[in-house]
Amino acid sequence: MTAGADRQRRRRFRNTLRAALGCAPVLALAFATAAAPGCADAADSPALAAGAFRVVADGIPEPFAAGSGDAARGRALIIARDPANCVLCHSIPEAAVRFAGDLGPTLAGVGARLTAAKLRLRVADNLRVNPATIMPSYYRIDGLDRVAPAYRGKPILSGPEIEDVVAYLATLR
Repeated sequence: MTAGADRQRRRRFRNTLRAALGCAPVLALAFATAAAPGCADAADSPALAAGAFRVVADGIPEPFAAGSGDAARGRALIIARDPANCVLCHSIPEAAVRFAGDLGPTLAGVGARLTAAKLRLRVADNLRVNPATIMPSYYRIDGLDRVAPAYRGKPILSGPEIEDVVAYLATLR
């Protein structure tokens, strides 16, 4: 696929999401287009005010919460349509999930492919790994575009919730 065709596909997807979901937290994405009506653009800042964390290579080695995450709670977050809404774009190897998206990569086997540190970075701020991603940054709050006023200045998931999601993803081998 050419770069132009890929940009066009992403633009169509963004417009479809905007029409279907309005200005929901899942749309706290760093798109390079004009803001959706009723949504404000955040200032373009690389700071991560939701919580300081250190990125090493392509991962965040230190957990966001004391102790380890709970895989059962992480599964519930991933399957739920709110707040994480992971199954909008990703399929997971769960018979209980009848309808899942295919815009993002499947999460089957992700625990075998990526370490907990790499999973943590991809959930917290996937823009650092892939600047062209359409996946929202679930922990980053600064430098994002079209964040609904109700969600501005707040992460989509808390530190303990990120750890729960990481714990569940690590079980998908």
